[in-house]
Amino acid sequence: MARLRQVSRSNADPDRVVPIYDFLFGDRDPVAEPGTSTGTPGDWWTVFALVPDVFAHCVSGFGLYRSPERRLDPLLRELGQTRAGWLVASQFVYSQHCKSCRGLGMDEAKIIAIAHWEVADCFSPVERALLAYTDYLVDQHGRVPQAVFDELRRHLDDEEILEFTYITSLYFMHAVMTRALRLEFDDRDDPIVEVDAPDGFDAAVFATDGRRSDRS
Repeated sequence: MARLRQVSRSNADPDRVVPIYDFLFGDRDPVAEPGTSTGTPGDWWTVFALVPDVFAHCVSGFGLYRSPERRLDPLLRELGQTRAGWLVASQFVYSQHCKSCRGLGMDEAKIIAIAHWEVADCFSPVERALLAYTDYLVDQHGRVPQAVFDELRRHLDDEEILEFTYITSLYFMHAVMTRALRLEFDDRDDPIVEVDAPDGFDAAVFATDGRRSDRS
């Protein structure tokens, strides 16, 4: 479950939070009766509601990337958001933005190939440049080789690059936060754990390549 407490409808900020609760959950209390139309629990909203101005700031960010003022093609935007979710291993961000890609009409082959774009032949040159740029933004924390940036500038203008950089970095943050707070589909135990050895396993022999030391 979420690592922070959730805010019920009765305790939610009436101006900044309740209208969003109404939009997403109808007249339900989303803590007592969780669930959204996309199948998520909805606890991203109920946890972020702890700090109403942070909640409002995040919601305005969602509006910003969907704004008609954006110059960037929304399909290109979604490539960055989806790849960022995959790189951070955020089941929530990756899954939700696969759906967004599909809703915008992206080919199913491309959606599937976002995870292994390096060896996929379904992406255009600008899409490959953006996916490479995303990998350096997220995995290398902005350490982007000049050759990658030069390729990006062959396809996009400065305004489009700034929009893509901001939106992708925003979703890098969201992916990290949902994992850290165990929200939505990221309420999962870490899969990397020690697997118990079988009965009779001798760790001392294993650690010394089968050769015991008689030294005490």
